[in-house]
Amino acid sequence: MTHPRIGVILAGCGHLDGAEIQESVLTLLAIDRAGASAICMAPDKEQVDVVNHRTGKPTGEKRNVLVEAARIARGNIRSLHDVNPDDLDAVILPGGFGAAKNLVNFATAGAECTVDPAVAALLRAVHAAGKPIAALCIAPAVLAALFGKTLHPDLTIGNDAGTARTLEAMGAHHVQAGITDVVVDRKNRLVTTPCYMYDARVGEVALGAERAVHELLALAGAKPAAHRT
Repeated sequence: MTHPRIGVILAGCGHLDGAEIQESVLTLLAIDRAGASAICMAPDKEQVDVVNHRTGKPTGEKRNVLVEAARIARGNIRSLHDVNPDDLDAVILPGGFGAAKNLVNFATAGAECTVDPAVAALLRAVHAAGKPIAALCIAPAVLAALFGKTLHPDLTIGNDAGTARTLEAMGAHHVQAGITDVVVDRKNRLVTTPCYMYDARVGEVALGAERAVHELLALAGAKPAAHRT
């Protein structure tokens, strides 16, 4: 596999209501440095909410997840409905509250949450084909909601006890991990890392994202390329 194609599912733009921008960009950078190709995608639907990132308060605006995610992808992005799982070798989900709001309603429903149908369909197809999936920060909640009751996967969101208990109530097995640690569930072909679930430095997030991408590529049967300068 010379140039693996990694699907990057974005949940909007901005850590309070969409995809965490730094996690997303650092993931894209890690994918590129590893010699793989990123295919950005997002659900084409209205966001759950829009938050002023200066004040932390809802604005009452209406925004579209795909349109907002296009800001991170520089416009090179697809609706999840237009993505063929056969065109992907792996998938990765950056975090941000949008992952817990727009990809799954974990932020409001907790252990009773459900995954967005388009997200669920793509991830189920990728997993059924034996292809690996990675998730950063709070995005492992998507994997717990989708696979927890059937696969009981090993996942991490760091060391937040309350969130860990909720993931375990969803059927997952939570593994406590440090900021830059990566938990690899080889049986279920899943990779998770905490990133901004901690009060992390951006360099620590970069290292966690890089390690997650390398483990993802290893599970996909690809050898990451040496860093380009």
